[in-house]
Amino acid sequence: MLFLTQAPPVQVPSIDYFAVTPILIILGAACVSVLFEAFLPKHMRWPSQVFLSLLGIGAAGVFLVWYASSSAPKSGITTFSGAIAVDRPSLFLWGTLLALALGAVLLIADRSVEPGGAFVAQAGIRPGTLQDRAQVGTTGMQTEVFPLTLFALGGMMSFVAANDLLTMFIALEVLSLPLYLMCGLARRRRLLSQESAVKYFLLGAFSSAFFLYGLALLYGYANSVKLSDIANAAAGSDRSDTLLFAGLGLLAVGLLFKGSVGPFHTWTPDVYQGAPTPVTAFMGACTKVAAFGGILRVFQVAFESTSWEWRGVLWGVAIISMLIGAVLGLTQTDVKRMIAYSSIAHAGFLLVGAIAMTEEGLSSTLFYLLAYGFTTLAAFGVVSLVRDANGEATHLSAWAGLAKRSPVLAGVFTFLLLALAGIPLTSGFVGKFVVFSAALSDGMAPLVVVALIFSAVAAFFYLRVIVLMYFSEPSPDGPTVTVPGAFTTTAITLGVIVTLVLGLIPAFALDWAGSGGFALK
Repeated sequence: MLFLTQAPPVQVPSIDYFAVTPILIILGAACVSVLFEAFLPKHMRWPSQVFLSLLGIGAAGVFLVWYASSSAPKSGITTFSGAIAVDRPSLFLWGTLLALALGAVLLIADRSVEPGGAFVAQAGIRPGTLQDRAQVGTTGMQTEVFPLTLFALGGMMSFVAANDLLTMFIALEVLSLPLYLMCGLARRRRLLSQESAVKYFLLGAFSSAFFLYGLALLYGYANSVKLSDIANAAAGSDRSDTLLFAGLGLLAVGLLFKGSVGPFHTWTPDVYQGAPTPVTAFMGACTKVAAFGGILRVFQVAFESTSWEWRGVLWGVAIISMLIGAVLGLTQTDVKRMIAYSSIAHAGFLLVGAIAMTEEGLSSTLFYLLAYGFTTLAAFGVVSLVRDANGEATHLSAWAGLAKRSPVLAGVFTFLLLALAGIPLTSGFVGKFVVFSAALSDGMAPLVVVALIFSAVAAFFYLRVIVLMYFSEPSPDGPTVTVPGAFTTTAITLGVIVTLVLGLIPAFALDWAGSGGFALK
């Protein structure tokens, strides 16, 4: 006789769709963008893709503001069975990413600076040939970059809100794979662009392997990949700490690589130089925000109780990053590589705030990410405008006497360089001030002194460019300054205004950044 038993009911995971609507809008727009590429006629793709990208980012931003101001609990919530945490830091980082992505999409969409756009679909076609001119004449800008940008943005937003390591790894791959492709799509300097894409892909694969191996070790330690379960196991487990700290070390390598933190920075200068400048702006601003958003969540949620064991190591990593960025930045002769080493130095400054395990450390690092992102976005927008017959003139010698050729552009770039150097009345000064203040209050005075020294050293290569622009004679056959189109002008203006406003009246952004902590569930 057969006895039938009733199967236990299946537990359906609870999903708060309202809380994650901004991510769903961006990923939905990315999927629709792929359909546009597949079915729209070529002449309709560029306007349709630009409209869809801007509409998706704008809609996600509007819904985010509405949710954050009306429905979001201060303590945060977790959804998708605890895989996604929607808390105050998540909302701040989402807003930062959406605002930066808006400016980046405007730079990507501009077709006035580079005729036909900065991107090419068929990398094997040589620039300037009949095939290349035919592509420009018949199809205009290649538009595959728009769905890639939206998918990368969706991955970044998922990454900063991931509440378990497996979700974080999937989001890491979703944001990384489109970037690998985007780096190789430059219409000019095609071989350099493809080389940067290959380097980024290979080194990114290694970093993903480190992350995944660390995830496996931490699962073996805590029997879970949730950050809260790892925190509970680390605080009250009698198991060997070997798995815990080995897993943490490997996990940190993957996170620090994505944040361009030295000595895990080797991809940064080559990729920044070789990638199309709008993509470099997108990476330099948004990827930094996503990486440090993940670093903050992992260390403050999962490993706060063991901070005494690992914080000394990260002191050393921060010092190495500042040393590499400040010293090697002095030797650079290419503007894009100089900004790349600047980003490595800034990653060290950001790490100073990230390892300050206090509310001030969290809010100051979030503010720094917002300020640095807009300054970097505008700086790369300016770089794209100085051009010669071969495209962008990024060698420093080409910038000699630029103030005499274009005083407005030189003034804007000077302001942005001073912000990166941390000069008062700019967002860069406020960002460094609040990060260093948080570190001091958490007992890290020696590290702050080292950071101040390297901040002064890094100021030299910013001032060198300023001196070159204002106190050198321009070459007779030097580059010209392209008149920017509406999209590039808007992106640069947005970055400059935010850099100035955050330098003069930062209180509102600091209050928003400090409005709540991570959801510890």
